[in-house]
Amino acid sequence: MDFGLMCVHAHPDDEAIWTGGTLARYADQGARTAVVTCTWAKGTHRAGELERSLDILGAGEPRLLGYADGRNPDSAPGAPRFVDVPLEEAVGRLVEQIRDVRPDVVLTYDGYGGYGHRDHVHVGRVTLAAVEAAGYDQLYPEAGDPWWPRAVYLATFPRELVAEQWEAVFGAPPEPGQTLMGVPGDRIAVHLDVAAWAERKWAAMHAHESEVGRGASMTLLTSLPEPARTRLMSNEWYRRVSFADQRRVTALEG
Repeated sequence: MDFGLMCVHAHPDDEAIWTGGTLARYADQGARTAVVTCTWAKGTHRAGELERSLDILGAGEPRLLGYADGRNPDSAPGAPRFVDVPLEEAVGRLVEQIRDVRPDVVLTYDGYGGYGHRDHVHVGRVTLAAVEAAGYDQLYPEAGDPWWPRAVYLATFPRELVAEQWEAVFGAPPEPGQTLMGVPGDRIAVHLDVAAWAERKWAAMHAHESEVGRGASMTLLTSLPEPARTRLMSNEWYRRVSFADQRRVTALEG
């Protein structure tokens, strides 16, 4: 399969939670898969957990940018928080990764960062800028030969599903005006059935031992009633942003 897929995530464990089924599915189909993680540094315990997760998902070695998690300075001692890095620098670092991997498709978060986490929102913005910049030979010439991915897919949820599951998680329906993650269902471009890879995804999540029972997304998933958890683990949803020659965009929908 002559197809390359690269995910850009904020923290170790996001690759499994948000795109684990997609990574495993395409790796099994022979695609080249890779994950760039913008925070945490080599040698930290979460970098080791990330390595184990990527091995389970078939996504190669960690590609850590080495910046600090916005909420944990110990994630990259002495390094700035990713959200504080000048945009020019952050985009350049990611352009270098895109030109090295040369993916057909890049996956990252939707405009809300999935659930509003500041690191996630920033990663989504930087990724869109880097995908555009990577195709211009005039920009970041030191970062490698230009490369334009065909499309970016933004991991999200249909808001109707989120509202439906809200009561299962919190014991009550959403309050009027409650901020919900996700987008209206008619904004979803791709719904991937990853049920056959759900166990791999679950195993990759649990490779992040330090987060099981304490991380926000991990805690939410592990506390869900079994039917709701199975549904969420078995499906992944994306919006689409097209680049380059749009006539050639088949990507996840092909």
